[in-house]
Amino acid sequence: MASPIAVYTDLDDLDPGEGIALLEDAGFEVRVLETRDPDTIAAAAADASALLVGYAPVDAELLDRLPRLGIVSMLSRGYDSVDIDAATVRDVWVATVGDVASTEVATHTWALTLAAVRRLDFFALSGRRGWLDRPTHAPRRLADTTLGLVGLGRIGSEVAALAAGSVGTVLGFDRRGRDVPEGVTAASLAEVVSRSDVVSIHLPLDDSTEKLFDAALLATMKPGSWLINVSRGAIVDSEALADALDSGHLAGAALDVLEVEPPAPGDRLAEHPNVLLTPHVAYLSDRTAREYVRMQALNVVEWYRTGAPSHPVTNPHEVIA
Repeated sequence: MASPIAVYTDLDDLDPGEGIALLEDAGFEVRVLETRDPDTIAAAAADASALLVGYAPVDAELLDRLPRLGIVSMLSRGYDSVDIDAATVRDVWVATVGDVASTEVATHTWALTLAAVRRLDFFALSGRRGWLDRPTHAPRRLADTTLGLVGLGRIGSEVAALAAGSVGTVLGFDRRGRDVPEGVTAASLAEVVSRSDVVSIHLPLDDSTEKLFDAALLATMKPGSWLINVSRGAIVDSEALADALDSGHLAGAALDVLEVEPPAPGDRLAEHPNVLLTPHVAYLSDRTAREYVRMQALNVVEWYRTGAPSHPVTNPHEVIA
């Protein structure tokens, strides 16, 4: 009997060694492609049972070219690069790594918040400025700062815990209506955006959140406030955010994600002097670098052995998340 095939599409800078070992121990033949190109993936994975994906798009057309596929296992908590409906009706499971990096993302968010409040984006460039140069919007006292959290799931709640006792007020909006954590004042989206000195986004990307932060919503933010995004770049209208920064309405933005990654030359946000940008590394730590790879492979192994992955997003013919 031929071994089942597992194919890695793209891993960026992560080492798949431990995942490959887990898959091979379970009886899989493993192929590593390092590509997001659908034609290359379709050619190399035509006989694959499992596709292990970083950021490669997996749409209906690609799924149709992978007739033996039973599972798409993501290398992240997000799954917006996969056509969930198309996978479901084709009897293909979709799984994520779950909450492996929640603590890291929350910590990164809090670090960006502190950097924004203290204007490290400006002062860290002191070698390229005059010693006495000062930003238009001065640093603010942390205890006088209102932090607004848009999304109160695991990560948003951990950010709230980190901020407790440091910022003056934490406002929170949760579209699922979950109870707010201790120390957070529940508010509408409009209130969180308009009343906060720092607004931090903690939402998945879907049809309801794509470009949620458009020109109209950004215009309601407090003059001199900051926007932080560690979720998905497409939740924010990039051009509208660049315009708000150019006009001086916003003091700055701290971003770990962009609509297009890596950014192309001339990307307005990537090159903006009032943007503090990190390269989609909020999840990264010595622990998660291993756990992401391990959990991605374990989803495939569990599916193969039991019929279901450890962290499913969908169950064939039934959307469960």
